[in-house]
Amino acid sequence: MKKLLMTMMAALTLSVAQAQVKPVVLGEKHVMLRLEQGQKYLLMPVQETEEIAAIAVLDAHNEMVRRLNVKLAVDRVDYWVPFELKGNRLMDIEFHGDRRQKGAVGEFVCWKEMKFSDTFDTTNREHFRPIYHHTPLYGWMNDPNGMFYKDGTWHLYYQWNPYGSQWENMTWGHSTTTDLVHWQTQPTALEADWLGSIFSGSCVTNGDEVVAFYTSAGHHQTQSMAISKDGGRTFQKYPGNPVLTTNDIPDFRDPRPFWNEDIKKWNLILAAGQEMRIYSSNDLKTWKYESAFGKDYGNHGGVWECPDLIKINDKWVLICNINPGGPFGGSATQYFVGDFNGHKFNCESMPKVTKWMDYGKDHYATVSFYNAPENRHVVLAWMSNWQYANQVPTKQFRSANSIPRDLGLFTCGEETYVSVVPSKEMLNIRGKKLKKPVEACEIVVDVKNQAEIVLSNTKGEEIVMTYDGQKQTFSMDRTKSGNVSFSEAFPCTTVAPTFGTIKQLRLFIDRCSIEVFDAEGKMAMTNLMFPSEPYTSMKVKGGKATIYEIKL
Repeated sequence: MKKLLMTMMAALTLSVAQAQVKPVVLGEKHVMLRLEQGQKYLLMPVQETEEIAAIAVLDAHNEMVRRLNVKLAVDRVDYWVPFELKGNRLMDIEFHGDRRQKGAVGEFVCWKEMKFSDTFDTTNREHFRPIYHHTPLYGWMNDPNGMFYKDGTWHLYYQWNPYGSQWENMTWGHSTTTDLVHWQTQPTALEADWLGSIFSGSCVTNGDEVVAFYTSAGHHQTQSMAISKDGGRTFQKYPGNPVLTTNDIPDFRDPRPFWNEDIKKWNLILAAGQEMRIYSSNDLKTWKYESAFGKDYGNHGGVWECPDLIKINDKWVLICNINPGGPFGGSATQYFVGDFNGHKFNCESMPKVTKWMDYGKDHYATVSFYNAPENRHVVLAWMSNWQYANQVPTKQFRSANSIPRDLGLFTCGEETYVSVVPSKEMLNIRGKKLKKPVEACEIVVDVKNQAEIVLSNTKGEEIVMTYDGQKQTFSMDRTKSGNVSFSEAFPCTTVAPTFGTIKQLRLFIDRCSIEVFDAEGKMAMTNLMFPSEPYTSMKVKGGKATIYEIKL
């Protein structure tokens, strides 16, 4: 009897864990799925090499309440993603692609592997997930959005796909921190509506309210806003959306509003094709077009995106992210230094001068925190490149943010440049000295006029960094860094000008990334790498290195 009972319990456990979803097949590409309401989630199996299945979610009145694009598994499962049921009744699913190659839709593996569950396991299963960089709990992430500081808390929103680890289903994810290192995942902030997906944007604090501006990406790109009365935890979309539109260009996005104390008004800058457009407002709702900047200035190898306009000391810096067109292919962050009177930005450099904020391959969508304390200008970047972001060798999640950085200014010759240094919070996690590198550490290298730094592992994989004081350059070679096979654009050597001599370098290593800074802020370089095992050996010629553990 005891043996029979144990057998019955084992069978019951198996049936709960592997309960097969039974789809209603309506055609060779069309399926309906009835949603059970006894549990919190439907766990959907994803196969990244498959084409997107378009899913309409219907409520009890057969009204469509959500639309999702998910790469449902056909013959294997890469991972699962959760869909919260919330009283929804039915999924209407349409597959794409040639069914003659894929087989009968009713036999797809997704139906055998779908599960209803009250929980979703977010335990880290990724060899390359960073230890001290911000990452999404699961799913795809790209641009940082809506960053602001209020009441001791730093808020980071981000472009997020909760239903896969490749770009799709854009919403605003949300994380918070009190120290710019330890991040807490918060509930989703903004989800798509009938104006479109939620593309990039920014937040401002206005009294007790937090106001988010974002691009509604539907048939056309328009600008919308949402208001939070609880410090940025939840938002209500403004009933007068969209608040800003255009009919002359398809790429019209990424609004960045800010209070301009010089003119006692709000300004807003956004990207429009290959220029930035500037607006003004008294109430954040009605916007007046003021001017455009960009024609013939800087790099125009791709679409301009994710602008920022900040005042540093007595100068204004216009940050302009561009894709493609970066110095080593793909996406990167350029900037312009000049003056701004609330109506027009004037660049102080000649039009053809291009200035890059970071000379690595994996530094994009750089924007600053609004209302940062101590008049600081703290920025984060997306640590990837559109050339291969969807293909990097992770599955449970994709992409991380850079470490926080503080911006300033310095001069070299007749030009003014933006300085970039690790934010002071990074010193708080500097631990004891180590004898050799580990998978997450900081390395400080005092260098002479010529220096070479080689990080390597027992597999012969290596990163080679070279400082040439005579040529005033710093380079990083990742062609033999580990797995470089997922994209032809990945193996490369990046080279940066140093704008003078370098005395000390700071290297931040975290499993799949390395960020290198001139300690004085004149050079920054960010690159991903995917070694099969951590770099535990370091050789330094022409310098002296000190290795610190990261203390979390």
